[in-house]
Amino acid sequence: MVTLTPGFTGPAKLAGHAGRRLETILLATDLTPASSAATEQAIDLAVRLEAHLLVVTVMESARAGAGRRGARPEARAARARDAQRVVHEARAAGAEARFLVWEGDAGPGIVAAAESEGADIIVVGTHRRGSVGRFLLGSVSDHVVHRADCAVLVVRPATEDVPTD
Repeated sequence: MVTLTPGFTGPAKLAGHAGRRLETILLATDLTPASSAATEQAIDLAVRLEAHLLVVTVMESARAGAGRRGARPEARAARARDAQRVVHEARAAGAEARFLVWEGDAGPGIVAAAESEGADIIVVGTHRRGSVGRFLLGSVSDHVVHRADCAVLVVRPATEDVPTD
């Protein structure tokens, strides 16, 4: 658990992980308004903890109009432009940041990216689906929480941002 006090400006350590400093924060985002609260939280953490922010967005093959060779180039380019906007926002706030566009299923892709990049914590949003929505559609945040080898912070959007079912 990371505890931050108001006005905190120095590096923090992740309690329960041998006092290890948080160096890489992975923001898992679908780049929709539902992810804005998680984006704000991840940028704030990166600035306050003096950590590197890695913005990861996963292009699911079926949604990207992918064929046998992956996502269409124009869909991938659009996703990269949107991710770059988040990187610019983070840098403007004072964080070191970069992005990755990962291909595959969202949940497993986020976990794989975190492992590959050595993330210390994953910040992920939730769409606030009810139990029926999670059952029918699955839950990316639930998958990440149960399968990631690092800490996971799930950030809920403001109630008025995303309707529940």
